[in-house]
Amino acid sequence: MAPRVLVSDKLSTAAVDIFKRRGVEVDFRPDLGKDKEALATAIGDYDGLAIRSATKVTPKILERATRLKVIGRAGIGVDNVDVPAATARGVIVMNTPFGNSITTAEHAIALMFAVAREIPAADASTQAGKWEKNRFMGVEITAKTLGLIGCGNIGSIVADRAIGLKMHVAAYDPFLSAERAIELGVEKVELDELFARADFISLHVPMTDKTRNIVDAAAIAKMKKGVRIVNCARGGLVDEVALRAALDSGHVAGAGFDVFTEEPAEANPLFGHPAVVCTPHLGAATSEAQENVALQVAEQMSEYLIRGAVSNAINAPSITAEEAPRLKPFVALAERLGSFAGQLTDAGLKSVRIEYEGEVASMNAKALTSAAITGLLRPLLADVNMVSAPVIARERGVAIEEVRREEAETYESVIRLTVETDSFTRHVAGTVFADGKPRIIDIKGIEIEAAFAPSMLYVTNDDKPGYVGALGQTLGAAGVNIATFNLGRAAQGGEAIALVQIDGDIPAEVVAKVEALEHVTQARALRF
Repeated sequence: MAPRVLVSDKLSTAAVDIFKRRGVEVDFRPDLGKDKEALATAIGDYDGLAIRSATKVTPKILERATRLKVIGRAGIGVDNVDVPAATARGVIVMNTPFGNSITTAEHAIALMFAVAREIPAADASTQAGKWEKNRFMGVEITAKTLGLIGCGNIGSIVADRAIGLKMHVAAYDPFLSAERAIELGVEKVELDELFARADFISLHVPMTDKTRNIVDAAAIAKMKKGVRIVNCARGGLVDEVALRAALDSGHVAGAGFDVFTEEPAEANPLFGHPAVVCTPHLGAATSEAQENVALQVAEQMSEYLIRGAVSNAINAPSITAEEAPRLKPFVALAERLGSFAGQLTDAGLKSVRIEYEGEVASMNAKALTSAAITGLLRPLLADVNMVSAPVIARERGVAIEEVRREEAETYESVIRLTVETDSFTRHVAGTVFADGKPRIIDIKGIEIEAAFAPSMLYVTNDDKPGYVGALGQTLGAAGVNIATFNLGRAAQGGEAIALVQIDGDIPAEVVAKVEALEHVTQARALRF
């Protein structure tokens, strides 16, 4: 059955056609974006939800979205999506971070010009029949220093445009490498130095706990008198009350704002000041940008629903369309190795080490690790998935370590999982054979080759004569049929392991009888 997508906001016909061409059934219902009850009623029939900013994806909506796999936001901000709630339900949330980058960067440059030359006020004055040529004395931007707070995708475009305007660009960005700064032609500086030197400051960072009010009263006090500030990124990055005070005192000469702490902004401390230019969140408001993000979200969602490719996800690792088929059997292996360890773990988890050896070491480790953690946590917490598992592990203080080795000793690819708890350390390893099926190859350092099956019995025992017969007799007397039987041992007479594939479920009382057999140290029913 073809996947179904609901489009609950306005997308172009070309974007809707992309879904159809890719084999996705699509219902275009932009009327649902502002009708929460109607959306909640309809959402249960869809695998994907494509939105802009009007649709609010709340926990209530997600509770009804029993089939939903992906939410695609045509735009950058996902403030209208409850991402933690979507993550908990295993719903991937995608955005389109590049479709409106140029448009937003151009708007920042436009506001900088408008503030520098007081264009809106001059326009209003002139159209009112005044000719106040001496009133509007602006400043040139040539040879001025532009301080960029954030030099990522949009910030780097602003830098390029500003350098073309013969400005000197200084950038503060903790993730900007020295090599990248040289490539962009910007000077990498610390934040206080940027405040002290910049003639213009433009913000291009996301809203986080660290960036909230990054420009506050203390920061403004460090700026040179006559600085002009532009914000086309996120409301709340600048303390608007503190900025208004600095504008009133003349310390800040002007400001251009496209975003505000509260939107829609019907009132704001900046409104009414003659040196302030405001626009109603127009950063992405060009026909080109709106079309670009619509096409991009349709492509991304289709790629995921048809081919399993994940791109620009807020809450999941990316998987390209090319690597998805190759990765799929190893995702299954990682998840089952985690499940094996999780079903045998009763004590509190402390850490997990996942080692990738051979060809698998060059694959997408984030996706594989997410699968392994999902398998590990699901027996303990039940309601987890590849999207939520890494978040849940971090919240519980479980340390996760990834190790890559290009060489594997015995197989082309090996995944090794080591789990440390308060009372023991457990180790299991596996591989994928040419048939694409995952297999266990090592448990606690004991070599054993076994395919995963829906119902299995795991037994550890002392390697003594008579044990195998007693096990078979116990299962047979209980009417439990053995499908396959795999054995391994550390050394003659030492610790041994049996993995038995069972037809159907094995009753708990039968497991208890097996565990009571002579030489048996542990017996556990497993399901995969």
